[in-house]
Amino acid sequence: MIYPLKEGISITEDTREVNESTYFLKTAQNSKYIKSLPKNTTIITPKELINLWNLKDLKVIGITGTNGKTTTAAIIYSLLTDLEEKAALQGTRGFFVNDRRIEDKSLTTPSILQTLYNMKVALDNDAKYFVMEVSSHAIVQNRIEDIEFALKIFTNVTQDHLDYHKSIAEYRKVKSQFFMDETLKLINKDEAKKIVFNPSKAYTYSLDEPSTFKVEAFSLNGGIKAAINHLGDMATFESNLVGLFNVYNLAAAISAVKLLTSYSLQKICDEVINFGGVSGRMEVVSHNPAVIVDFAHTPDGMIKVLESIKDRDIAVVFGAGGDRDRDKRAKMGLAAAKYAKKIYVTSDNPRSEDPKLIIKDIVAPLKGKDGVETIVDRKEAIYKAIKELNDNEVLLILGKGDENYIEIGQEKIPFDDRKIAKEAIEKYY
Repeated sequence: MIYPLKEGISITEDTREVNESTYFLKTAQNSKYIKSLPKNTTIITPKELINLWNLKDLKVIGITGTNGKTTTAAIIYSLLTDLEEKAALQGTRGFFVNDRRIEDKSLTTPSILQTLYNMKVALDNDAKYFVMEVSSHAIVQNRIEDIEFALKIFTNVTQDHLDYHKSIAEYRKVKSQFFMDETLKLINKDEAKKIVFNPSKAYTYSLDEPSTFKVEAFSLNGGIKAAINHLGDMATFESNLVGLFNVYNLAAAISAVKLLTSYSLQKICDEVINFGGVSGRMEVVSHNPAVIVDFAHTPDGMIKVLESIKDRDIAVVFGAGGDRDRDKRAKMGLAAAKYAKKIYVTSDNPRSEDPKLIIKDIVAPLKGKDGVETIVDRKEAIYKAIKELNDNEVLLILGKGDENYIEIGQEKIPFDDRKIAKEAIEKYY
């Protein structure tokens, strides 16, 4: 893609788009194609582009972890905005500046050129902070090269992306790479043993272990009420979010804003109630019947979500993606079996794989368990689950969140769990 660089000149990271008025950004990903460039091509590096656009004036906050990146980033952005700070947010949900959506959903971490251009757009709109999600793929591929972070945040690490990283040890090693420099860091102390990090300028948050920002008490009844202690300074906050995992997300966001601003801890906590949640993350589609849609697509993600409402009788619809880590499928089935009384196993982006075989992998450890149904058609599974939902039950539809497609073969077919659920509710209630 071509982006404007300065008057009369553009910039690209694609060798095929280069001409006399379009410069080439040499990156870690495309450097092997340098030889194919026309002679006299003007080549610049990310570091040079950062200096040209004065991007060092932005305070960049990078969040990485298996779960919680999107919500934590969104809460930080929300808190900064509510505190009347100018901020930008880049991630799975798209690109936002000062409460305005600039771009729709994209990769968790786009190419380095797109990120740098988004940073320029943020700066042109007087933003002071740039909050971004950092995926493990982006770390390996160095799609964050030469970006100077004001703060790096680690949420957690559990099994995911093993189709790419091959082992959980390699996955943890990749996450650790992000935290080996002298940058200011915020580490989930309850997960700290799972990665290696440079202790220089490292702060911590937790619910269990001693930490710099310690959640001392919390309630999950009717939302979240909690108290957080920062080196003897105690503050309280309330949120309409649900689940223990969101206590962690809120604690990380509050801690981050405290580390980067001069606001009092209580002032920051007072703004938490204004955050309404992230689309597709524990999103309540209906209260009666109780239907919730969430993005959870890993064993740990499912456990966190299911555990957050374990006081209810749970029905769950879920599947597993094709052409991805096969080892997690049975673990997802066991996670569902631990908490749910009704289990509907279905398709979830089967891609090139046969969805029947994916489902077979998921239910392999569930032989003989009552309440397990396999329905290949995801729409049919959602309809059946809602039709059979009792008054005292809550239905969780997991895996896709706010995705608006299902990927079958090479085709992305329009599909939205929330829309399908609403149609089923309208039909049966």
